[in-house]
Amino acid sequence: MSAQRPIRSVEELLAHAIAIEREAAARYAELGERMRDLGNDHVGKLFLRLAKMEKAHEDELVRRAKGLRLPSLAPGEYAWLDAGAPETAARGLVLNFLTPHAALQIALEAEQRALAFFEQAKAHAPDKALAALAAEMASDEELHVAWVKGALRRTLDPVINWEVVFSNDAPLRAEPREKRPTKKRKRL
Repeated sequence: MSAQRPIRSVEELLAHAIAIEREAAARYAELGERMRDLGNDHVGKLFLRLAKMEKAHEDELVRRAKGLRLPSLAPGEYAWLDAGAPETAARGLVLNFLTPHAALQIALEAEQRALAFFEQAKAHAPDKALAALAAEMASDEELHVAWVKGALRRTLDPVINWEVVFSNDAPLRAEPREKRPTKKRKRL
């Protein structure tokens, strides 16, 4: 999710930010429901909370962009899990095998890409107003990165037993890796 060219206007930044927030809200809602279906309520709640926040950010950015002519972006430019071509793994298959830890890792990478995008926009902004807007957006992403990292520290990293998955239609089970010692941290 890095800009191939520097962002040069508020309109460009808002167009990219709206696309980023829209995709994040949709993916977090999807991941939150999937984690709740798996019985992992703490990760599910985090994703649903993030979905709500991303949607609120999107709504705020759309409000800010009212009356501006935003550039068009390529469809799927900020997609996290794309349905893709016939040769690629189906989205449903990915979601069915996705563990809470893996979902959090996907979310962390997406938040870090968004953070890097806004930091790059700030660094290359031609004026102070654009740099300030990019900095504001980067600050939101820093908070999201911190939340997801915190959840990752508290979430067991299971390993899928593929022999069980592919033998005699046995039910899918995840076997946890040895739990790492954790320090007490403030929950988000």
